[in-house]
Amino acid sequence: MMIYMLAIAMTLAMLIGTAFSLHGEAERIKVENRSKRGQGFGAGDRR
Repeated sequence: MMIYMLAIAMTLAMLIGTAFSLHGEAERIKVENRSKRGQGFGAGDRR
């Protein structure tokens, strides 16, 4: 019975970690898109 409780705890920990990771990645992409949008017309094409 103890192994099942440990497995459930590990699964929940992994799900919570995945949710935080996805949230952080979404925020990073949102910031990148916001900075690209603020450059004006055609400015994103120049390198």
